[in-house]
Amino acid sequence: MNNLKYNLIEKCLQILNERADNTKNAMEELQQSANEYGLPKDRYDSFRAQVLRKRDLFAEQYQKSLEEIELIKKIDPEKISEKVEFGSLVITNKQNLFISISLGKMELENAQFYAISAQVPIFKAIQNKKAGDKFEFNGNKFEILELL
Repeated sequence: MNNLKYNLIEKCLQILNERADNTKNAMEELQQSANEYGLPKDRYDSFRAQVLRKRDLFAEQYQKSLEEIELIKKIDPEKISEKVEFGSLVITNKQNLFISISLGKMELENAQFYAISAQVPIFKAIQNKKAGDKFEFNGNKFEILELL
C-alpha cells in the first residue's frame, strides 16, 4: 500500500469535508435569516432577496465540494502510475504534485505537496510524462524523479 498517496487522499478529503460543512452551515444560517425576516416589507425591500442570493451561492459551493469529494474518492491509492495522469503523485526535483483537484499547498509528513487539477497549465506540461523525463514550465526546468 502506498501510505503517502493514501495520506494525501485523506488530507484532501479532510479539507473538502471541512469546506462542505462550512458552506452548508453558512447556507443554513442564511436560510434561517431569510425565514426570520419574513416577506419583503415593500417592493423596494431587497434584504431578503440578497440573503437568498447569498444562500444560493453557498449552495453552489456546497455542491461543488460534494462533487470534488466524489472525485477524490475515485483515486486508487494502490495504483502506481506509469505516466502522469489524474491520481498521480509526481515527485520532481523542485516540488511534489498530486494530480487531483485544486486545493493548493498542503503539508504532510514533513514535506510540501501541491494538489492541482488536470485543468491547470503545469499539468498540460507534464501530462503523459514518465519518471526520469524532464520538462520546462514558466522558464523553470524540472525532472520527474518518481511517479506514484
